[in-house]
Amino acid sequence: MALISRTYVRAARVAGILLAAGGTSPSFAANARETVQPYDPGWGFDTSGMDTKIKPGDNFFRYANGTYLDHLTIPPDKSAFGPFTILADVARERVQGILTTAAKKSVATPTTIEEKLGAYYTTFLDEAAVEKLGAQPLQPDLAAVKAVHDAQSLAILFGKGTTTFQFLPFGVGIDADAKDPTSYALMLDQGSLGLPDREYYLKPEFAKKVTAYRAYIGKMLGLIGWPDAAAQADRIVALETELAKVQWTRTERRDPVKTYNPMTISDLEQKAPGIDWLAMFAAAGIPSDGLATRRLVVSEPSAITGMAKIIGSTDFNTLRAWMAFHLADGAAPYLSTDFVQASFEFNQHELNGQPQLSERWKRAVRATSGAMGFAIGKIYVAKYFPPAAKARITELTHEVKSAFAVRLAHVEWMAPETRKAAAQKLANFEIQVGYPNTWRDYGPLVVKPGDLYGNVARANAFNWGHDLSHLGQKVDRNEWFMTPQTVNAYNDPTQVEVVFPAAILQPPFFDPKGDDAVNYGAIGAVIGHEMTHSFDDEGRQFDEHGRLHQWWTDEDVKRFQALADRYGKQFDAFEVLPGTHLNGKLTMGENIADLGGLTLALDAYHASLHGKPAPVVHGLTGDQRVFLGWAQVWREKVRDDAARNSAVTDPHSAPEARVDLPTHNIDAWYKAFDVQPGQKYYLPPEQRVKIW
Repeated sequence: MALISRTYVRAARVAGILLAAGGTSPSFAANARETVQPYDPGWGFDTSGMDTKIKPGDNFFRYANGTYLDHLTIPPDKSAFGPFTILADVARERVQGILTTAAKKSVATPTTIEEKLGAYYTTFLDEAAVEKLGAQPLQPDLAAVKAVHDAQSLAILFGKGTTTFQFLPFGVGIDADAKDPTSYALMLDQGSLGLPDREYYLKPEFAKKVTAYRAYIGKMLGLIGWPDAAAQADRIVALETELAKVQWTRTERRDPVKTYNPMTISDLEQKAPGIDWLAMFAAAGIPSDGLATRRLVVSEPSAITGMAKIIGSTDFNTLRAWMAFHLADGAAPYLSTDFVQASFEFNQHELNGQPQLSERWKRAVRATSGAMGFAIGKIYVAKYFPPAAKARITELTHEVKSAFAVRLAHVEWMAPETRKAAAQKLANFEIQVGYPNTWRDYGPLVVKPGDLYGNVARANAFNWGHDLSHLGQKVDRNEWFMTPQTVNAYNDPTQVEVVFPAAILQPPFFDPKGDDAVNYGAIGAVIGHEMTHSFDDEGRQFDEHGRLHQWWTDEDVKRFQALADRYGKQFDAFEVLPGTHLNGKLTMGENIADLGGLTLALDAYHASLHGKPAPVVHGLTGDQRVFLGWAQVWREKVRDDAARNSAVTDPHSAPEARVDLPTHNIDAWYKAFDVQPGQKYYLPPEQRVKIW
């Protein structure tokens, strides 16, 4: 994340099934493979992990996974642990093997991609060399911060945050224009601050985290020798608290209409004085010709105006200290141990409860993947993703798509003309599986053995340069936003596209030799999840060509919203921890996708039987196995601090909610598990939410 956290992230609009995944130690990884596939080949579901003492209607999540979870321990270098993270471990070990092989080709001036990968990886691994340098690599960037003296020099340094370790408090990026998705547009959003979300600054329940953050700022400023570190930490927290007050909430930022505000940079200068926007964008590399009249899309205009006013009225001593802290914070993973440890103690331990820093080789894999992820991915799929797997998954996606077409044709609350348009949108879906059609060229990227800080900075600049090259061009539909070795999937609304990287296409999501019903409940529901994102409360606002506009009737919108609101209240009532509830509006899109995905998986499984009765396998009916396949992929444990963080920041609901709440809205679940009135999750038929 370090390479992209300071710029506009396209994934903010792209909807995936999971936000992130962590890692484990080498000694645990062998066990990880056993943990992720603890069933006989040719089956697919771990019956030994069930807790059949619990009634499915009281807690289906625990019924399906309780015994497994009782024996599951979160590794010390993780904040959560389950199938996503276990598969990420497997993928990371494979990538480690790729990089270790590449590292055997050691040369003074790397030119081939294998030489660059090897040099980047081994340079990160050379801890002794990094320790010897200490904070020395930071000094030129730190000197640039100290030289800031007016609005123009500050804006220039902000702009350089796209290509260096400097801090850019706004999100700047290049993305498909939501109202002309064949073309790229320059984007600006409110960015992020030092704490995970504005709520951390403003809600009393996070007061201890703010205190810890203040101490961390002081410690980091002390490490770089900044004068009056403790007092400056107070001022920085005060500044960011004021900025947090004017920022939009994550729920507000989910509205694609309200976050589409085209204007010129000249317009922005008038609407948001306090920042020298022309200087900032020029420093970010935006072409200078016609810069003032260049069109950009602003996501949160009132927040940008408010932030500019606050920054413009803040004294430069505070601003320089603020920039210096964020410079050190962003660069810390690539500096000596004192920086690495300080960053870990706050960013991972304090915020997410992670007890132990990941081993250096894991961090080296992550950094190299961030720099040249698609170069690694090309090697990865050649070794680990056979054509037969791609063919079977492609077949499954079309089966789920067919099931969705049948559903859309019979949606009672949708007007006939809207149903017809929705069917056309579904027909236009592009489904990409495993790996992209074209690969990114890393030829111009310079990697220097022994220069960790410089390598990361150059990779950051290279990847931003790749984005910049899109300006004025037609959208490249072959470009992916997840590497093949990523355990995730996503839906891109402007491209009417769903993407399934190779690494997620493994057990327990997909076992080519496993039971069909379990596969439908697992990867089939993931496929359906991504497809229904195009018709959730955000995705529905993009038409069959990916254009943002209202193509539903007003009555369609009202009926849909009534169903969505009813569904959202179920999540509002769900307690992740005592006193910590989910936010049904923040998680609405993912919740609708879970419900729709599981419903489509069940339909696709039924269609695959071609009228024949479903076989009973290991004493379980076909429908039971579909639901259990879904439950199994969410058998995850999360540390308390991470759970509190996610409840505020993550558009995905907690694992237990992703199992129990969608299922109790599906009629077939009641029949499959004989769920009766009086059980905790029993809903009368008229209260069950049916959207798709």
